[in-house]
Amino acid sequence: MSTNQQLNLPPMGCGTWAWGNRLLWGYDRSMDRQLQEVFNLCVSNGVTLFDTGDSYGTGKLNGRSESLLGQFSTEYSGLNSERICLATKLAPYPWRLTRNSMISACKASAKRLGRNVDLVQMHWSTANYFPWQEWQLLDGLADLYEQGEVKGVGLSNYGPKRLKKVYQKFRDRGVPITTLQVQYSLLSTYPITELGLKEVCDELGIKLIAYSPLALGILTGKYSEKGSLPPGIRGFVFRQILPGVKPLLSCLQAIAESRNKTMSQIAINWCICKETIPIPGAKNPEQAKQNLGALGWKLDSGEVEELDKAAASVDKTMVQNIFQTK
Repeated sequence: MSTNQQLNLPPMGCGTWAWGNRLLWGYDRSMDRQLQEVFNLCVSNGVTLFDTGDSYGTGKLNGRSESLLGQFSTEYSGLNSERICLATKLAPYPWRLTRNSMISACKASAKRLGRNVDLVQMHWSTANYFPWQEWQLLDGLADLYEQGEVKGVGLSNYGPKRLKKVYQKFRDRGVPITTLQVQYSLLSTYPITELGLKEVCDELGIKLIAYSPLALGILTGKYSEKGSLPPGIRGFVFRQILPGVKPLLSCLQAIAESRNKTMSQIAINWCICKETIPIPGAKNPEQAKQNLGALGWKLDSGEVEELDKAAASVDKTMVQNIFQTK
C-alpha cells in the first residue's frame, strides 16, 4: 500500500492554518462550537485532510490549534471518521537543534491531538539563514517515520533545489517524502510558474499542497479598493494589490456566473485543476459550505486558460513567504 493510500489524501483538505492565525491574535472560545460544526461538515462530505502546526497557538505557542483539532476529531463519529488524516507542521525554532528535539515536538503534538500524527511536516527550511540546523531536524522527521510514529513525512515552503537535496537524503534512508506545501493561488503562481515545483514533485512522486488558495480572501471578491478592508498588515497588503487585480477578479466573476458558482469555488477548483490539494481555511459552517462547492466538478481547459492569462497579467501578486527557498 502506498503512503498516499495510507494517509487517505483527499482532493481537497481543510487548512487549520487559518484558524491558527486567528488564534495567534487572540482566541475567542465562543468559536469552538462553530469550528466543530465546520469539522463535522467537512468530514461528512469527504474532506478528511486537516492541516495545522505546532506554532499555531494563542501567542504563547502552546499548540491551541492542535488541541482543538484533536478535540474535534475525538468527538466526531459520523461518516468518513476512519478516513480522517491529521497533518501538522513542526517549526524549526532556534532552540530545536537536535533530531531528538523534533521527535519530542511530534510527540507533544500527538498528545495535543489525542492520537498519532498522520503526516508530519517541516514547517519551513532554515537553509536561508541557519543551514546546518536543518539536517539534524530532518533526521528527526525521518526517525519518526522509521519508528512508525507517523504514516508520512512532508515539507513546507521548499523550492526545487532544496527539495531535491532533502529528497536524496531521505531516499538514502528509505523514507519517502509524501507532500510539499507551498503558497499557491491565482495570485501566487510563483512556486509553479517560476520555480517549476510541480514538474519536480511529479518526477519525485510528491503531492503538492496549496495553502492560501484564496489569497487571504482577495479571490473571494468580497473586498474592493473603496470598501472596508481587514485591519493591520492584511489590509495594507490588500490596498497594494487590489487596484491591479480587477481583470483577474472580473474573469473569476464571469466564469463563476456562467457556472452558477462563487468566485471562491472557481479559485479553489482552479487549484484542483492544477493537480494540487488546496487547503482553504474555514471559520464557520457557511465558509465550509462555500469551500465544499468547489468539489465534484472541474473547470474546462478553456476556462483554466482564461484564468491563467488573467493571473499572468496581474502587476502585483501576493507577497511570498519569506521562508520559501529555491
